[in-house]
Amino acid sequence: MIVARSLLRMAAADTLKRLELRAKQADETIGYLKQQVEALKKHAVSSLADEEVRLEAENEQLKKDIENMKNKLIYLETQNGFKQVALPSAAVASAVSSGPSAPPAQAAPAKEAAKANDKQPNEKAKKKEGKPQKQKPKAADEPVDVSALDLRVGYIRSVKKHPDADTLYIEEIDCGEEKPRNVVSGLVKHYEISQMSERLVIVCCNLKPAKMRGVLSQAMVMCASSPEKVELLDPPEGSVIGDRVSFEGYAFGDYPPQMNPKKKIWERIQPDLQMSDAGVATYKGTPFKVEGKGVCTAPSMKNSGIK
Repeated sequence: MIVARSLLRMAAADTLKRLELRAKQADETIGYLKQQVEALKKHAVSSLADEEVRLEAENEQLKKDIENMKNKLIYLETQNGFKQVALPSAAVASAVSSGPSAPPAQAAPAKEAAKANDKQPNEKAKKKEGKPQKQKPKAADEPVDVSALDLRVGYIRSVKKHPDADTLYIEEIDCGEEKPRNVVSGLVKHYEISQMSERLVIVCCNLKPAKMRGVLSQAMVMCASSPEKVELLDPPEGSVIGDRVSFEGYAFGDYPPQMNPKKKIWERIQPDLQMSDAGVATYKGTPFKVEGKGVCTAPSMKNSGIK
């Protein structure tokens, strides 16, 4: 009996050890499986984030491709005589529905002014003789504002490298005139030729033509500019070749056919051309606007200059 009990105890102890060993192995297996599950979760989250980034990038590229194709279609339709008609904006529709505004008060008739000037000519002549002649202000002192700039929507037909300058492109830009303009721009470091070709841009058309490394440049492509980056200004959606850029509160179409370089008109206006914190091109806070279509932008440029 004693031997049997001893054997039973030994068997029970051995069984208990095996059970404890299996329990330990089971705990280790469970721990390993938990680690694998956590690793799979992290991998899944990382894969989803990468996929989201990839899809966003593809979406942005598709938007750009669609816009470029639309601009090309508008250009081809314009070339073939199809007139582009934009839908009126909310502001325009409101102005139309409210009816015409009251006509401005007319000035005094010219005849009355002439009669007033005819009175006492001798006395006026005497007064003029006694007064010292006023000197005309110097050209640099004459006030200028953004209404002096002839800004239009242009379409870049073609782009090529300048033969004698590594940093310059030569663009052929249609500004809605009889012939396209030849424009030289220092954009080689900022854009590939494929990114410049067949797209709408904003062009300043009344600068004096100037030769740049032997090639005549007849206009200037407008860009948002900072020390780190340069970005072309984009016209609003629906713009067509030849659309004019205007500024609310400033005379429209009052610009000279060609600005006199001696008067430094561009140099005096340019410091007030700035990008807003929303990426909108402005002059003293007033947006570049294509009437009925929207404002000009450079989405990635905030609070930078324009030139």
